[in-house]
Amino acid sequence: MADTPAGATSDWPLPGGSFIPASEIEELASRSSGPGGQHVNTSSTRVTLRWNLRDSKGLRADARQRLMARLKPRISREGVLTVHADRHRSRARNRESALARLRELVETALYQLPPRRPTAPSRSARRRRVEDKRQRGELKRSRRIGREKDD
Repeated sequence: MADTPAGATSDWPLPGGSFIPASEIEELASRSSGPGGQHVNTSSTRVTLRWNLRDSKGLRADARQRLMARLKPRISREGVLTVHADRHRSRARNRESALARLRELVETALYQLPPRRPTAPSRSARRRRVEDKRQRGELKRSRRIGREKDD
């Protein structure tokens, strides 16, 4: 069953101009594990989504490189990202859950912190710092002088 998932009818835009082509997401269904009695034993409600990052047509080179690096533990040798969902009893809800998880993984991996703008302390902040250091030094000096008198 290698068709486009029902929840992914169109391409998903990603930050930075890339996108996930819906046609590249492969959906597989299998029997789920865990409680559920006879329902679990007879229906294939577990959903597995597979997306080949290495051969994807929708990714720019820099986005592909970032995804391959940041999702390395989750990617197979062939460059396929796999997401499973079997929490719900229905295949449709598991499909939605898997699609949401796939999108979250990819968007999180593509996120970049904005560049830091270096700033300098203001003149009054520098003055306060120096004044605090001077007061602290005076306090220590006064303690030292007081101790010498007791000797």
